Amino acid sequence: MRTQYLTSAEIETPVPTPDSLRPWLTELTSTGAIDDPDQPFAQPPVATTTIVLRTDLTGRRETLVVGARTKAVYSVPEEPAGCVRLRLAPGTTRQLLGIAAGELTDRAVRLAELPGPLATFAGDLTDLPADDALTYLEDVLPQRVSESDTDRAHRIVLREAISVLTADTAPAIPDLAARLAVSERQLRTLFNIGIGVSPKHFARIDRVRRVLAYAGNTPWSHLAADTGYYDQSHLTADFRTLMGVPPAAYLRGRLPAPTRCRMPR
Repeated sequence: MRTQYLTSAEIETPVPTPDSLRPWLTELTSTGAIDDPDQPFAQPPVATTTIVLRTDLTGRRETLVVGARTKAVYSVPEEPAGCVRLRLAPGTTRQLLGIAAGELTDRAVRLAELPGPLATFAGDLTDLPADDALTYLEDVLPQRVSESDTDRAHRIVLREAISVLTADTAPAIPDLAARLAVSERQLRTLFNIGIGVSPKHFARIDRVRRVLAYAGNTPWSHLAADTGYYDQSHLTADFRTLMGVPPAAYLRGRLPAPTRCRMPR
């Protein structure tokens, strides 16, 4: 049976990122509360750690951390709520949150439960309206977060690796490691600490998200070639693994039954 799912592209509104926060944040978005409590959401896999400033219909606020998502999630929220999402820049999770991004993969936790410097602001972020929370972060974050020379070097390597992996003709992981003058093991460690998934899985997520962006407007065979797959069957297999259904079924709205999305207890 076909179910009409909403996606992040339909409900998230980009918010300009203040220049002072760009070293730590790649994107800010805002989402209003959905009136229909049974409206399901389709959330593709994503290779970022995100701070979520959540406000329910009663005005109660919570500040959560959502790790990288290795596969698509089809869910119905526990209750309607508006959210501001602050997506962390690659390589900054441990600086801000005190743990490797890999420890948060496929998890959602309260910011206050984490050991990093950003957790010390959790109470203020929870109490402030979203617009004021961003201004507050502009004032306090640059004063409280430092970066060692090693952290900076690792972040530069990670940024270069991401740039290469998201290109139209991404190399194999061994070739990428050689190009960056690091071992494959070192590269996997950098990705686990800074992003939360392996380089290979990061590339798979990027390809699937690009397929989602152009699906329906481009023939599958052309889309496979344009997004770095060996052929159409490779695209279909990878899409099914990460999205839970084949690409044609996804476009027809024949998706898995949604599960109830619950807040951390």
